[in-house]
Amino acid sequence: MTRIGVLGSAGVGQTLAAGLKKHGYEVRSGSRSPAKLSDFAAKAGIEAGTFEQVAAWAEALVLAVGGTVADDALRQAGEANLRNKIVIDATNPIAKEPPEDGVIRYFTSPNESLMERLQAAFPDVKFVKAFNSVGQALMVNPQFPDGKPTMFYCGNDADAKRWVATILDQFGWEAADMGTAKAARAIEPLAQLWCIPGFRENSWTGHAFRMLRR
Repeated sequence: MTRIGVLGSAGVGQTLAAGLKKHGYEVRSGSRSPAKLSDFAAKAGIEAGTFEQVAAWAEALVLAVGGTVADDALRQAGEANLRNKIVIDATNPIAKEPPEDGVIRYFTSPNESLMERLQAAFPDVKFVKAFNSVGQALMVNPQFPDGKPTMFYCGNDADAKRWVATILDQFGWEAADMGTAKAARAIEPLAQLWCIPGFRENSWTGHAFRMLRR
């Protein structure tokens, strides 16, 4: 699969779209209002369209919108345009309330995840959770003196996960498969942990997670 559509016009979506193009994929960016992407499209050479247009064109997709509008974005993309396609889910269930002592609030409970909700709502989509546990500045080919950081990912479809693992490797990550969609209950809260140094110390670009093995 070489045609990847990125749903989302903010920084995460633009970063992942540019990264995918850098690594040789055909990329289009989607937005409810494609005009929001006009400057980015001109600079990056990445065509912009509506969610529906981009989803119809793409062989696989990246979901890079706010968690509160993730379901709506997919519905605008169109269920028929998503059927049997891989969707890399980079969203987090961040609530509208402000952080408490640097801890962002989630609208999900500990025993569920946003990705599980999306998987239940769109059963014919092959969701893979990834890119949700680090800031956009480090998503593509991050450099750390001690080696590659770890990107945790999960999903129900083994072939979809293998494809996403290839992208993670191209993007300079050690890919760590955490199992089925239920693992998103543990992976999504990593964003809460990752954000604490940002809110408490204004440190947003100097840290990522790494799994150590014996």
